[in-house]
Amino acid sequence: MLYFQMVIMAGTVMLAYYFEYTDTFTVNVQGFFCFDSSYTKPYPGPDESSDIPPVLLLSLVTGVPVLVIIVGETVVFCLQVATRDFENQEKTLLTGDCCYINPLVRRTVRFLGIYTFGLFATDIFVNAGQVVTGNLAPHFLTVCKPNYTALGCQQLTQFITDANACTGNPDLVLKARRTFPSKEAALSIYGAVYLAMYITSTIKAKGTRLAKPVLCLGLMCLAFLTGINRVAEYRNHWSDVIAGFLIGISIAVFLVVCVVNNFKGRQAEQEKSPIDNLAQMPMISIPRVESPLEKYQLYHNCTSSRISFTIVRVRHHKSHPRIL
Repeated sequence: MLYFQMVIMAGTVMLAYYFEYTDTFTVNVQGFFCFDSSYTKPYPGPDESSDIPPVLLLSLVTGVPVLVIIVGETVVFCLQVATRDFENQEKTLLTGDCCYINPLVRRTVRFLGIYTFGLFATDIFVNAGQVVTGNLAPHFLTVCKPNYTALGCQQLTQFITDANACTGNPDLVLKARRTFPSKEAALSIYGAVYLAMYITSTIKAKGTRLAKPVLCLGLMCLAFLTGINRVAEYRNHWSDVIAGFLIGISIAVFLVVCVVNNFKGRQAEQEKSPIDNLAQMPMISIPRVESPLEKYQLYHNCTSSRISFTIVRVRHHKSHPRIL
């Protein structure tokens, strides 16, 4: 099973590499209307000149989750009562009693491995969407520099489908055709949601009722600021950012809920104390003892019934006297 998972991970990495750094997959050439104002925004420059450059974004997306997961798992493992039964259970589930792997290493590798797989899967989904749609960036016509006279653009409603309509830098034109969905938005929201669900479901220490929501909201705010920055710099449309958010959130939630099983750590199996055993025993039935008040009420009721019966009997004899 471990080898099968390694093969899947290797295939995911290779597919992401082909999407990202090769021209194996041809980008769809989408047409445009002449003088379309939706694509005439000023060119913001290369991504390295952005307020959130790719180097910073990738460093945060890869470095912060690794640091948080390692520190979180170490703290949880140190605070947890590591009994022999817990260690044997973890060893049996993982290796079938053939060898021993520390539960801390096992859980950390599992969380980081799933996160890494999701990171590459998000990149693949985003690149596939960009290649298939070929959606144009807000600054597409600025870098395309079409010759409207040669294209015969006499009116704004004329649609241009010529693949050779652009006279600008081919690399910039190709990059301007790959904006839907936004990769930066997808990667940032994926890392934020994954970490937020990890922190919420794994860290159960006292005094964190306010710290956990604040930390999770901070991560989500950073991801949303990344998307807003992409729109403000005319690098993506709102639709590109929203689509990237949906992809990142979907992959993170799927991996957490279906693969990592909500990040629920295994609790140590402790032997039940005699008090717990007594608490689970059925209650002993104790004979009911009547109180003196209940006896008095019962005696009073019986006496009243006898008096009533006697009065009725006397009346009956009076109304039907015996004939001697």
